[in-house]
Amino acid sequence: MSKQHELTKRKLPESVTNYFHINWGILIGFFILFIFLTIFADNFFTYGNLLNVLRAVSTNSFLAMGVMMAIMLAGIDLTGGAIIALSGCVSVSLLKLGINIPIAVVTGMLVGTAFGLLNGLVIAYTGIHPFVVTLATQSICRGMAYLIANGKPIAIMNDEYTKLGNGYIFGAVPLPAVYMIVFLFFTYVLLNRTRFGRHIYAVGGNPIAAKYSGINIKKIQIIVWTMSGFLASFGGVILSSRMSSGQPAVGIGFETDAIAAAVLGGTSFFGGTGSVGGLIIGVLIIGTISNGLNLLHVNSYWQYVAKGTIILLSVYFDIYRKNKEDIRRSKIK
Repeated sequence: MSKQHELTKRKLPESVTNYFHINWGILIGFFILFIFLTIFADNFFTYGNLLNVLRAVSTNSFLAMGVMMAIMLAGIDLTGGAIIALSGCVSVSLLKLGINIPIAVVTGMLVGTAFGLLNGLVIAYTGIHPFVVTLATQSICRGMAYLIANGKPIAIMNDEYTKLGNGYIFGAVPLPAVYMIVFLFFTYVLLNRTRFGRHIYAVGGNPIAAKYSGINIKKIQIIVWTMSGFLASFGGVILSSRMSSGQPAVGIGFETDAIAAAVLGGTSFFGGTGSVGGLIIGVLIIGTISNGLNLLHVNSYWQYVAKGTIILLSVYFDIYRKNKEDIRRSKIK
């Protein structure tokens, strides 16, 4: 057995152990939620429903990946839901005009990515807080979606396009779930195996130290918000494919789900902390709650209450953890 193989065998159990050590709290919470719904919600633990959950959480996962990286820079991105609507409306509108599918899809994604780039440029070069910038562009994107769609859904009958969001691989796994896994993998590699990923953690953790280390903070900000726009636009195209229409009103409140998934997964609003492993659990918990409440015939408005409570509690524990860490460091000094 080679030395490299021995090291790989050693590292794998360590990685799994560290993952459970870091995320044991939300893993237990997810397990309890899953068991509860399996017992009390009819048809929850069925193959068809679990596939529905995977398909549903895919859209949130695209947004949550971008939001997580923005929060890791001690920022925020509120444009995700509006970019989803705008990208979907652009792609479907072009299809209605007779444009072929690849060009329509790429154009829809370019529009959303361009707004992500705009967010990054404004944040990097004006010093305006990301909350204000993305709140403004959220309104712009939503208004443009309504203008393009003339205030109403744009239906499209195109089997090839609808397969993008409704198709299956091997006849069993929904394509949106496959896209989600691919993007999560690349995000994990980006954050954990590249210099750019290390720079995100450094800038979010201590921007002053990062600046004096030679890290181009503006460049990091621009790329992160551009990536967030790209991920949201991809989610918008896939969602419009699933619904066979571009809908200007779709995506309202989606950014709340993305933020809830990110902070529930351990991403700190203080910056410098976040992981794809925690994000996956956060996304699954938010999606499972929505699905479970629907199956239990609970008023859908309670979903807003549940998600708001999750965000509030997660931020509280984040602050508690940060204060505790600061006290520990002061004692060491």
